[in-house]
Amino acid sequence: MNLIETINKDNLPKHLAIIMDGNGRWAKQKGLLRVLGHEKGTKAVRATVETCAKLGIENLTLYAFSTENWNRPKLEVDTLMKLLVNSLKKELTTLEKNNIRLNCIGNIDLLPAKAKEALLTVIEKTKNNTRMTLTLALSYGSREELLNAVKIISEKVKNNIISTDTLDESIINEHLYTHNLPDVDLVIRTSGEHRISNFLLWQIAYAEFYFTDVLWPDFKEEDLYEAIISYQKRERRFGKTSEQIK
Repeated sequence: MNLIETINKDNLPKHLAIIMDGNGRWAKQKGLLRVLGHEKGTKAVRATVETCAKLGIENLTLYAFSTENWNRPKLEVDTLMKLLVNSLKKELTTLEKNNIRLNCIGNIDLLPAKAKEALLTVIEKTKNNTRMTLTLALSYGSREELLNAVKIISEKVKNNIISTDTLDESIINEHLYTHNLPDVDLVIRTSGEHRISNFLLWQIAYAEFYFTDVLWPDFKEEDLYEAIISYQKRERRFGKTSEQIK
């Protein structure tokens, strides 16, 4: 029996988030330049996006470039930005064919002009697609996101737009980059690392985690299926007891 046949389509994560890790190590293991690992990684992105759409996952968020990644060597950062532009142009057809809407979270004002323009163009052209929302976390850091939300909310409290008496989780949600997305159900991290790396700290409060030693460029359909099967075997209690859930 194929792995896909064992997946319960009625119990899919509504929001899947992936920390795509291991491009550089993949290249190093093969005696290649790190940038070639990133290029290979784009193929895994395409396969993962198409597989998620095929399965019926409604929201997929990919950690593409963190705020900390700006500290990498300039050559690598420049190459990543060029790769982003080229990928966006090439993958527009794939997004349109699969009825996928592109979304982005992060401080995109820090992106080079060409990268930002290409990103906004694809977002605009796919805005009416309804099958799945693909969110790229670009120039993204969760602590920065939370800090920005606190600043905006504080200003609104100061100007009597928001009352501290009514301040609750929903108001915080409304001021996050992900205000139009549900909380994350499943986080996948590749390459054997077991950390969050400043990714969606608020949104993953009750998420399930799946760690795999597979390096991102080698991440295949079967690896995604195994992660989802693992997720579906778990009991999600959200603070309740097993008896209450049943």
